[in-house]
Amino acid sequence: MKQLLNFCFIIFLYNCFGQQVYLEPKLENIKWISGTWHGEALGGAVEEIWSVPSGGSMMATFKLTKDNAVVFYEIEIIRETENSLVLQLKHFDNQLRGWEQKEETVDFPLKYITPSEVAFEGMTFEKLNDHEMNVHVAIEEQGKVETMTFNYKKQTPKPIKQLIKVKCSETNPKIDGLANESIWDEVKWHAIDQLWLGAPVSKSDFSGRYKLTWTKEALYLLAEITDDHLVDNHKDPLINWWDDDCLEIFVDEDNSGGEHQYNHNAFAYHVALDGNVVDMSPQKKGSLYNEHIVSKRQTQGHITLWEAKILLFKDSYKDGLPHQARELNLHDNIGFALAYCDNDKSEHREHFIGSVAVEGENKNKGWIDAHIFGTLLLVD
Repeated sequence: MKQLLNFCFIIFLYNCFGQQVYLEPKLENIKWISGTWHGEALGGAVEEIWSVPSGGSMMATFKLTKDNAVVFYEIEIIRETENSLVLQLKHFDNQLRGWEQKEETVDFPLKYITPSEVAFEGMTFEKLNDHEMNVHVAIEEQGKVETMTFNYKKQTPKPIKQLIKVKCSETNPKIDGLANESIWDEVKWHAIDQLWLGAPVSKSDFSGRYKLTWTKEALYLLAEITDDHLVDNHKDPLINWWDDDCLEIFVDEDNSGGEHQYNHNAFAYHVALDGNVVDMSPQKKGSLYNEHIVSKRQTQGHITLWEAKILLFKDSYKDGLPHQARELNLHDNIGFALAYCDNDKSEHREHFIGSVAVEGENKNKGWIDAHIFGTLLLVD
């Protein structure tokens, strides 16, 4: 009772002085931890899956893998005890043989809870946003204690929206901007007609549509763009690439959705008029990905026919390392959207028009959130 009274007094004190707000030690206040989390640490891939609170506890499993082999597992629980919480865990090797003795657990008593932090003695969960958290763990080695941080991204189911069945091509279309292969006569057009940024645009200023096909080697795109002005103000492809006229191709090879602003969970390729391909890198700056997309365009009057061969790379892709594009297969689900940056001879683009309807007031978030992408289903 004394512990609870002291805790309530801390809450009152911090609320009154406008400082950090501490929450009651209840599972309800830490349920944001629940979900499937993935990250990289300890030289491999880590996965942690937390249940929602029930029966006075939350339960988790943890797994570390290296080179496609399990290194070790953990079973974790957070349970209510004496007006507080405690985190307990046990370790197991890759054959599920326990590290600790039968009756032994590794315990982390609760220190405090805030709206964005759950601190136990030796382990702290830090909420960065709804889809990302850090787990800071104090690890003792040779008498020294060091803190290791596990950065996790939350895996949430991506809704199936704008499902497009993409027909297979018997041969690889030639990327020449002519689109004279028979497959382009067999597949239908899809519209680029959703205003993501800027004032409403007239059809004389811009209109767009596209077709898709695939082979085991790549996804193929044919886009027809009507634009009364083609603008390429920035000769350096890494300077304000989004303000020039360009085609933007959004690809999520496993259709997992989620955040991809500074990582390769998905790609937002800006294909410039000169063919350069730019996306934001994990280093938070533009980078060329010309080996990912080969394109060619032909322009007559105000109409540009744009062909592109799009290679798919897994989300384990890392800049600077050799990577092989993955094969495409029948029944694959791929996250996809297409957009056009429209500049009418000004310093910045006036319009950004996409192929997918985006909910909410801010519609320009495809470069951050792959959940807004549509879904491609590869068929015969």
